[in-house]
Amino acid sequence: MNMIALLRQLAEALLAVALAPLLAGWVAQCRAWLQNRSAPSLLQPYRKLRKLFHKDAVLAEHASPLFRITPYVVFGTMVLAAAIIPSVTTDMPFARVADAIALVGLFATARVFMALAAMDIGTAFGTLGARREMMVGFLAEPALLMVLFNAFLMYGSTALPTVVHGALAAHGLILRPSLAFAGVAFVMVLLAENGRIPIDNPTTHLELTMIHEAMLLEYSALHLALMEWAAWLKLFNYACIGFALFAPWGIALHADTTSPLLLALALLLLKLAVAGGALAVIETVSAKLRVFRAPEFLSTAFLLAVLGILVHLQLRS
Repeated sequence: MNMIALLRQLAEALLAVALAPLLAGWVAQCRAWLQNRSAPSLLQPYRKLRKLFHKDAVLAEHASPLFRITPYVVFGTMVLAAAIIPSVTTDMPFARVADAIALVGLFATARVFMALAAMDIGTAFGTLGARREMMVGFLAEPALLMVLFNAFLMYGSTALPTVVHGALAAHGLILRPSLAFAGVAFVMVLLAENGRIPIDNPTTHLELTMIHEAMLLEYSALHLALMEWAAWLKLFNYACIGFALFAPWGIALHADTTSPLLLALALLLLKLAVAGGALAVIETVSAKLRVFRAPEFLSTAFLLAVLGILVHLQLRS
């Protein structure tokens, strides 16, 4: 592993960290336009982070060390996940040593720490949000694994760079029925895992309906900034997983020269813009489900992913 490869790996991780708030700001802006409201600035998430970083943190009286370290653990796992996902190029050291199964494990680790920290203080809303988050995770993780298994069976590997290589080796757009089912299931999992409508509303102020936001009520200043940044980075990671599985065009297979990387970066920004607009449309035309309807939503995603696997085994396509 040479120094250039390590620098390239570091640059891709830093790129994900930098672009994650921009994606969140773009989604918020598109939602405002679609709802005929005044749109916030595209840079509003960065301003929010700057404001929080300059504040003094307030901790609950009975907060344990677990509550204090959770923001760093959650943010660190999301950065490490971004280093595994091939968003600009597949020629990355970390992406070759960790597969998508490990990626799901990173998301699960962040979820467990968040749930434990939310229950650590002993508040009613924190415990409520933690229980709901674990319920969503319990149903979303198997559906995500089934989506990934569609690609694994098709390309013979659990490594996302190999999946990208296999998809690009097809030389063109190939309509695969199995990936169509998996794509719908993946979008449903993305909405649930990132606390978006119809499962959760990231902008809600109603405590009894919150899931993700309920676990952050006791955080402030630097800790809240890291948790918010990690949530935006998780959305960015899920978008890049979707690009690697279903729209890998433009990802550079080799990073020996600058031109393929610049083209890959431009196409990544374009795909993020399209994905952010599509997410805003879905949230605008959808209504939030009742909490007890979430299992039905995610069970449907699981069944669609399994159906995709069955279609692949039957048609080999």
